[in-house]
Amino acid sequence: MKIAIFGMGYVGCTAAACISSQGHTVVGVDVSVQKVEAIKAGRSPIHEPGIDELIASAHAEGRLTAVTEIGDELDDADIAIVCVGTPSGADGAHNMTYIVQVTRAIAAAIKPDRTKPLTVAFRSTMRPGTTDQIILPIFQSALGAAAEDVVELVYNPEFLREATAIEDYFHPPKIVLGTLSGEPSANMEALHEGIEAPIFHAGIREAEITKFVDNTWHAVKVAFANEVGRVCQQLEISAKKVHEIFVSDTKLNISPYYTRPGGAFGGSCLPKDVRALQHIAADVGANAHLFDSLMRSNDAHKHHQFSFVTQGLEPGAKVLLVGLAFKADTDDVRESPAVDLARKLLESGYELDVYDPALTTDSLIGQNLGYAYAYLPTISTLLVDKDKAEKGDYAVVISTNRLIKTLSLKSSNVVDISSIA
Repeated sequence: MKIAIFGMGYVGCTAAACISSQGHTVVGVDVSVQKVEAIKAGRSPIHEPGIDELIASAHAEGRLTAVTEIGDELDDADIAIVCVGTPSGADGAHNMTYIVQVTRAIAAAIKPDRTKPLTVAFRSTMRPGTTDQIILPIFQSALGAAAEDVVELVYNPEFLREATAIEDYFHPPKIVLGTLSGEPSANMEALHEGIEAPIFHAGIREAEITKFVDNTWHAVKVAFANEVGRVCQQLEISAKKVHEIFVSDTKLNISPYYTRPGGAFGGSCLPKDVRALQHIAADVGANAHLFDSLMRSNDAHKHHQFSFVTQGLEPGAKVLLVGLAFKADTDDVRESPAVDLARKLLESGYELDVYDPALTTDSLIGQNLGYAYAYLPTISTLLVDKDKAEKGDYAVVISTNRLIKTLSLKSSNVVDISSIA
């Protein structure tokens, strides 16, 4: 099949790499000239283990390219997959600007005399009701009565974790395919052929809310574990032992990954989806007080960690922060707790160096670039290489993830905030 993928961020780029590796022809569409040129040169515009190799191979074999304008690319396409961003708006709801823009562009590019429908699958996280209340009317306005004959709308949420995205793409916990009728989509079933996972055919709104439910539950687990960890730390109780006992109860499907007391949650998914579900709950009068407490609890944990690492440390002291992205093996700094910690350290008068091998100022693009410079405008002077990090005479080294294991440090005062022991 021929697949057009809109949005060459983490989700779209991973999809392009994995789908083209299965033998399909893929064209990526993005307004970023930098991203498009990278793909056209056989390079990945994002840092994700294994993606570079898949993109280079697919490009060399003529199965992957990219464009900034749709043109006639949809004329012979079977599926269009939308992976553009839905960042948090001022009120916590998702900003649907990019979804509307891309939907209008796709609708304008579809010829009403197509002989077979184009499956338009959305993977961006969207409020339930978006497809039938916003997206469908856009297609109906552009195509009139032909809309239902030439377009098949699908909501297909992704369950990718950055740094393990390829593994997650080919071995997902589930496949959710939502349609307006609730009936299976033949094209989407064919796209997922060979991937072994439970498949759920659902109505469009049931599919749309899936990511909100999943990501808010993950956020609940992280915040809960960290509140327990703070209490244990204050009472000199081993949070590690408490955690060991707690997760041994596998009958209740407790996840050791998210319930490990340690770092605050962050990244491009959990914070914005929690805010959006808070907004939805308030909008419909659900009074979801637990949801409302999550961001406050997460902020409290970030402040707790700042206070913990700076206790007894005089302003002006030299500090090394190991790991700025929200997790190891990724270059995504959006809503990273480590960025907040770096900002607090600088504002409190500490001399700060940052080591993260996946990050360079040249590699920061798009929303990642904007977020980094909005919160750390001096980031280009903060980043240091491995040699300087290892030889530096630091009053304290703060580890936010497992990157600390790759260093042979001169400083012996290391505080690992990725785990509360």
